[in-house]
Amino acid sequence: MSKPTVAILGASAERSKYGNKSVRAHLQNGYDVYPVNPKGGQIEGLKVYTSLQDIPVEQLDRISVYVPPQVGMKMVSDIASKHAKQVFFNPGSESVELLEAARQRGIDPIQACSIVDVGFTPAMMD
Repeated sequence: MSKPTVAILGASAERSKYGNKSVRAHLQNGYDVYPVNPKGGQIEGLKVYTSLQDIPVEQLDRISVYVPPQVGMKMVSDIASKHAKQVFFNPGSESVELLEAARQRGIDPIQACSIVDVGFTPAMMD
């Protein structure tokens, strides 16, 4: 059986940032993790994709958003195009406008912390 897949939008190489904690929490929970950051490079030993469209997976199981709402607004069409089963808008990444834009594109947004959803707390990832 294949592993579940997740794209972390706003992934960070800084271990204190939630975009990094999420990468590690999902890895520890058995996900194939695709970090997304326009800077590229590597995070936690994984290739970083500069855009969601570069990820070589047609449909993701989950997308976890850690970018500010104004950045998320620029990415919402790309998020919708991946047809993820779940799209988490983590605390601080959501806004009324962004959630409405997501719904208009057929996304059922989840307003919750994806780190907690996989069984960790952000403090556990310090």
